Amino acid sequence: MLKAKAGFFMRKIIYIFAPIFILTIIATSAIAPTINMSEDISNKVFRLHIRANSDSPSDQGLKLIVRDVVLEQTRDIFNNCKSVDEALKKTNENIDLIRKTAEKTIKENGCNYPCSVKTDKEFFETRKYNDFTLPAGVYDSLIIEIGQGKGHNWWCVMFPAVCLSGCTEEFDEILTEEEREMIENDKYIVKFKTVEIIERIKTGANRIKG
Repeated sequence: MLKAKAGFFMRKIIYIFAPIFILTIIATSAIAPTINMSEDISNKVFRLHIRANSDSPSDQGLKLIVRDVVLEQTRDIFNNCKSVDEALKKTNENIDLIRKTAEKTIKENGCNYPCSVKTDKEFFETRKYNDFTLPAGVYDSLIIEIGQGKGHNWWCVMFPAVCLSGCTEEFDEILTEEEREMIENDKYIVKFKTVEIIERIKTGANRIKG
């Protein structure tokens, strides 16, 4: 009797989860090209992530001032860089200079907040800008934390210098035509959300392994 109930229970589980499993495989296969291109993009782009001290108007304003100064400084640092690896190398070579510039800017604006500056790989959600959308994924990034770092964050692209120039043509140097079309076409936004879910799962799994 118990074996019969157990068998019925197992069959019920299979009937419920088998279709879900099959649909998941089909959906993942269908979106595989978008996943591959999204991961390729994340391997070619260097991001900037600034964490403000708090959400007060003054702290949020300070965050933007620090942003502008750092972006202007890295314009010279990234001069002649042709890849994200070169941009990352240049950033690490000048990390103390960037930190001192950020600290000086904070003090010049009447604040005594500590400031940490580092490079790291970081997960970014899907992010829509004026003329393009960057897919979710793990990007190399420069992370600047002002004070307690509890305020709203600010993200953008340091390399290529899209933040500073405001021109998406900067992507021409590093992305393929297919990749450019993908980030500039709104029809991919729904797929990007699916990619975001998958990338979140992968990132979580990697953290567990680590």
